[in-house]
Amino acid sequence: MADFTTKSVTKSAGRTLTTAIDTVANFLALVQDVIENNPWGCISYTSNGATVAGVVRGSEYYSGKVVYENTEAKTVGQISVRAPTSAAFNTDISTIIATTAISTAMGGTASHDSSEDSFSCTLKCHASSGENYNVTFKRDSVTVSGYEADAILTTIETWADTVAILA
Repeated sequence: MADFTTKSVTKSAGRTLTTAIDTVANFLALVQDVIENNPWGCISYTSNGATVAGVVRGSEYYSGKVVYENTEAKTVGQISVRAPTSAAFNTDISTIIATTAISTAMGGTASHDSSEDSFSCTLKCHASSGENYNVTFKRDSVTVSGYEADAILTTIETWADTVAILA
């Protein structure tokens, strides 16, 4: 029986942020800046007859909590929220907080505990060398995955060192 032969060696590297990104708005601004300004020099390519931009959004999610406190400031309930987009997340949080029936059933006043928020967005990137890789931004980390060439990581790391929010 034949053996499997390694065809490629993909790598992954991560950076834990010193301080978590404080708001969804700052997170979205960071992601949008990368997509619009393409600081890594990614190039568009053709896939299934369609042109794909060099940097595109892949998967993303936004999650957090609505907590309910009674008149003694004791937490009496909570609802976890997970949404596929920041707009859906904001709508979900607002809707839950505004729903009197839920507050009554919980026996407390609703508020969004943003300290519990989590966000993630994976960018799919196409290097000028033809290599595809992913960069995942989270509230507290950045991960580069699926790359082979060390130059890709060096480019992203050099860029990240210039972005204050990624310290």
